[in-house]
Amino acid sequence: MRILLFTGKGGVGKSTVAAGTAALAAASGLRTLVLSTDAAHSLADAFGVEVGAEPTPVADGLFVQQVDAQLRFEQSWAEIQGYLLSVLDVAGVDRVAAEELAVLPGAEEVLALLELRVHALSGEWDVIVVDCAPTAETLRLLALPEALGWYMERVFPVERRIVKALRPVLSRAAGVPMPQDTVFDALQRLHDELDEVHALLTGPEASVRVVLTPESVVLAEARRSLTSLSLFGYRVDGVVVNRIFPSTGTDEWRAGWVRSQEAVLAEVAESFAGMPLWRSVYRTGEPVGVDALRALADEMYDGSDPLAVPAGKGPFTVSRTSAGPTLGLSLPLVTSSDVDLLRHGDELVVTVGSYRRLLTLPPGLARHRVAGARVQDGVLQVRFEEEPA
Repeated sequence: MRILLFTGKGGVGKSTVAAGTAALAAASGLRTLVLSTDAAHSLADAFGVEVGAEPTPVADGLFVQQVDAQLRFEQSWAEIQGYLLSVLDVAGVDRVAAEELAVLPGAEEVLALLELRVHALSGEWDVIVVDCAPTAETLRLLALPEALGWYMERVFPVERRIVKALRPVLSRAAGVPMPQDTVFDALQRLHDELDEVHALLTGPEASVRVVLTPESVVLAEARRSLTSLSLFGYRVDGVVVNRIFPSTGTDEWRAGWVRSQEAVLAEVAESFAGMPLWRSVYRTGEPVGVDALRALADEMYDGSDPLAVPAGKGPFTVSRTSAGPTLGLSLPLVTSSDVDLLRHGDELVVTVGSYRRLLTLPPGLARHRVAGARVQDGVLQVRFEEEPA
């Protein structure tokens, strides 16, 4: 089963590109599902049909789904919602307003990822295409499983024991009900399911595709996205440049745009060298409906396989040399000066810009000390050696 995630800066047309790719996959005879983690939900508009909270057929073999956060929260996380409602009730919040507030910020995106897990494990689909939220939200979302894992391993067990032992005292002192064991069980289940999502999306059959328009500001964000996605272990398999002005036409206004875009396109080719680069021209009308979307994707991929599995070992490797074991982390477009590296127990703390990742070292490396690190050809190489006796 192939999983494709599309992300990019807001307004670059990623929903259209994702929908077109899904329509092309379905046209080749593959049972295809396209769903959205974006709260804006543009898929229904792209296909020009009503789309529900369950997979909705829009063509032969093509289904669309927009996750209903309120419904899924009630179905899957009733324990957590019940606890939040009890806290809001003590605070005097109106019941109707409380039900809206009990759906946590960002829950829609998280629940969409969990929905992806359900569909991936069902075996019903050959292809799942995910129309992700704009880049910043996507990066926070994809970093969540690892961040929650750190909390669950270190803080959660202690917190659960303390609350269980002191629940009566804490309830009286705080004036609000303390969570019961069922709430902690639900949180544990959430963590386990997100961990499965992370394994799915970093697996060999999954990859991320970055959509951009030929503008300098958009390109800068796309470059950062490539680095950040690689930092968290996600494989970027190509770039789609959307809304390129055709070079035909003689009016000065259009010629100015063409010159500007050509300069940015040269930077795109340099920034993402070695990756597939697909182009989509600016159309005279908005592509709406299965046929229009499929035509757009067919022209954009231009005979190449839109579902090709990326080659390579992925962004995280461990190799052994005569000098000692070396950990490699793919960090495209980064130099040594951009990276901060810290060893903390059995973990490496890797910081690039505003993003930080905790890498838990394999047992074979955890017993060694860091001997040196450098960034070479877009790969952070951390060399280890045995601790001296």
